[in-house]
Amino acid sequence: MYPHLDHLYRFAYRMTGTREDAEDLVQDLLVKLYPRQRELEAVEQLRPWLTRVLYRLGVDRARSQSRNPLALRQDAVGAEDSDVDPLERLPSHEPEPSAALERHWTQARLLEAMQQLSVEHRSVIALHMVEGYALNELEDLLQTPVGTLKSRLHRARAQLKALLQREPNQDHQRVNTRGQRKWNVVK
Repeated sequence: MYPHLDHLYRFAYRMTGTREDAEDLVQDLLVKLYPRQRELEAVEQLRPWLTRVLYRLGVDRARSQSRNPLALRQDAVGAEDSDVDPLERLPSHEPEPSAALERHWTQARLLEAMQQLSVEHRSVIALHMVEGYALNELEDLLQTPVGTLKSRLHRARAQLKALLQREPNQDHQRVNTRGQRKWNVVK
């Protein structure tokens, strides 16, 4: 299982959006599978199987959190540095700081938009567009028909496009010509 940990962590991070939640999700997976190490040796294609189990675990966790009225999540405004993608902490080879800053803001907007998608849409985007799985591979991996996957992918892309076309601060406040603040309500 050790060779697949990086892949599992990246996928969990793309599903959850935070470092802590991704680590917890992978840890939960490992704790559940530890007693079954002998059975895992019999699995022919371990990486897709582990990804499928992690996906199901993540979906179950997201559903249980959405039903829990007491689940408190840290607001994106007060996010700590620990919420930054670990890959972002690597030294940049960008020739100019402005290019690196633009890239950072683009990635931040993309991650913020991804968090507004459902867990199913977010997972299909992450597995297909980021990890490079083909739809027929995802059919086996997620045990979902190709038609449903195509539909989810289409809707997820359309939602991402709509979210990314909005101005970055459109959901917060704006000042009208009289200097009075107006609040936009996001539906």
